[in-house]
Amino acid sequence: MAPPPQPKQLVLAASSADAGVAAWDLRTGAEDIRLRPCASRPRSLASVADRFLASAQALPAGGNSGTIHFYYWDKPQVAVKSFPAEPIRALIADQEGSYLIGGGSNGNIFLWEVSSGELLHTWHAHYRAVRCLGLYDYLLVSGSEDGTIKVWDLITVLDEQSRLEVQTPYLYSFSQHALPVTDIACFLGAIAISSSEDRTCKIWSLSEGRMLRSISFPTSIDSIALDPRSHIFYAGGRDGKIYVTAMGVDLSFHGRDESSILGALDDHSKAVTSLASSRDGLLLVSGSEDGNVRVWDTRCQQVTRKFKHSQGPVTNVLIVTPQRVNLPPLQPLRKVRSANGEAERQAVLLHRPENDVPIPGNKTFIFMERYLDELQHGGSSRLFDFGPNAQNGTPNQQGTEWRDRYLELQDLFVHEVLHQMPSSRNP
Repeated sequence: MAPPPQPKQLVLAASSADAGVAAWDLRTGAEDIRLRPCASRPRSLASVADRFLASAQALPAGGNSGTIHFYYWDKPQVAVKSFPAEPIRALIADQEGSYLIGGGSNGNIFLWEVSSGELLHTWHAHYRAVRCLGLYDYLLVSGSEDGTIKVWDLITVLDEQSRLEVQTPYLYSFSQHALPVTDIACFLGAIAISSSEDRTCKIWSLSEGRMLRSISFPTSIDSIALDPRSHIFYAGGRDGKIYVTAMGVDLSFHGRDESSILGALDDHSKAVTSLASSRDGLLLVSGSEDGNVRVWDTRCQQVTRKFKHSQGPVTNVLIVTPQRVNLPPLQPLRKVRSANGEAERQAVLLHRPENDVPIPGNKTFIFMERYLDELQHGGSSRLFDFGPNAQNGTPNQQGTEWRDRYLELQDLFVHEVLHQMPSSRNP
């Protein structure tokens, strides 16, 4: 019996010029489809559980409002257009494709439910534009043009009572970058890595709320990607090089560390604006301002495929395995939050009906219960894994205690990662 056919993997690339989203078959190198129109800034292209594609559009000349486009894999034109309250600079989806999160040009963050298009919550996160977003489980990390990074506990963000009880709406706020933050990646939930125009990448503990390391580079870094096989990451520089960098360091060393740069991949003539790693870590895809896309074999650090996107800069690259399944019709994303079918109103907080009290069966409670149940049984939690008929509410005390224990386990993981010396990296 012949083995079942392997699912098709596509390399996607988008540009800030209106050249559409190009998709190439990773195995054959043939162009699969080109989705038009599309003009996106860096960090504004997201695959929604590989079921469809979402892209926040760059502003046209003289424009003051942006759109978000949804595309199906087998149709070259836009399937659905949405018009958020402000232009979206960064876009990310949770792993299950249930929720879409956008960072706005005015510093606001928007959280939508994909199936209904409902805007669940929006909040002011930064003084300037949100440039990048990272997500793992219930933690959202946002980086801004103002140089700050903030970590948000989405359990608290989604619950009004929890928001009222905390001193600050964010879990942590970091201001060690001197210039705009350009990209963020989360490593197994316990660690986040940020890049900046200040020529550094910084490593953060999301459980301890502190900076662990600052790595200096000879150029500004515009993009980062993690190698899931080992404790290294790739940093895309404005000099056209991709720096192979070790996360591990001798903890007795304090201050800046340049010895972690293990080498560089060099085949672009201009800035490397976007990077994407395959799930097994064997392939790395890079996009550049030179309009080219490169596929690298990370074992031999050689280019295996070359694609030309357009005359304009490539701003986003992704690796996807399209899920061409029968999907319900996509819904436009709401600009403001609606309540109980009434006319839409400006979304500032998620208010409960008057005299309502938290009860078991609400969204946050169910999310925490399932999350904690998975932790107790050795499973891995995922963002917003709750039923379709849930309502808003608050977590219980037991949930808080279990979350604290989970953060303690994260601490152990962080120290294990950082004790890995650069020389211990496997080829």
